[in-house]
Amino acid sequence: MSAPLRYQAALLARSQRWLPPFILYAAFLAIGVRGGEPVLDSLGYAAAALLPVAAWLVRICVTNEPPAARSCVAAAVGPGRAHLAALLVALAAAVALGTVTVVAVTLISDPVGADHQTRVPRLPAGAAGLLVALACALLGTAVGALTTWPVLRSTGRAVPAMLLAALLCVVATGSPAHAAVSGLVTGSRSGTVPLPVLPLAAAALLTAGAIAAACALTSRRA
Repeated sequence: MSAPLRYQAALLARSQRWLPPFILYAAFLAIGVRGGEPVLDSLGYAAAALLPVAAWLVRICVTNEPPAARSCVAAAVGPGRAHLAALLVALAAAVALGTVTVVAVTLISDPVGADHQTRVPRLPAGAAGLLVALACALLGTAVGALTTWPVLRSTGRAVPAMLLAALLCVVATGSPAHAAVSGLVTGSRSGTVPLPVLPLAAAALLTAGAIAAACALTSRRA
């Protein structure tokens, strides 16, 4: 897998198609995250906004290659592995973006609860925010994998489906991303740092299933 992973990473970096989602994410953070705000609330906002960015990155990685180039890579390493490399590179990019954001938000935010009086330890808050961001990046990858080629071939259907699915993952009760972000908000109100292990585990399982299904379908439709 090392060769297709390096290939997909270089393709993403040189395409500059990652700039629009990164700029949009930065705009969301500039609007919703300000210095001196409660740290857990800010981390929750940053993590929730990461989910659609992760889905967008998946779409970029999967559609970066012309059909002829994709066929050549699939012939060399297998269609399933080629598609898996694109998904993993998108996930890695989202995780890297989320990690940098969590560090920055933790440093500029005030280590207090929603009442601005209860102290919240900065390091545990940052660790919890990192786990929530990872859960959102995983679910965003799952959304992207299920709303792009080869699952959905039509752009007119894939893009609205991706946006709607990403929104539902953030706001729908029962979603691991919603549970993880809500845990941060609730923790901010009570002044305690949550440990979102169960939402993260659920997000990992859902993402693994989505990636496996997408790669299997790629092999059948190649």
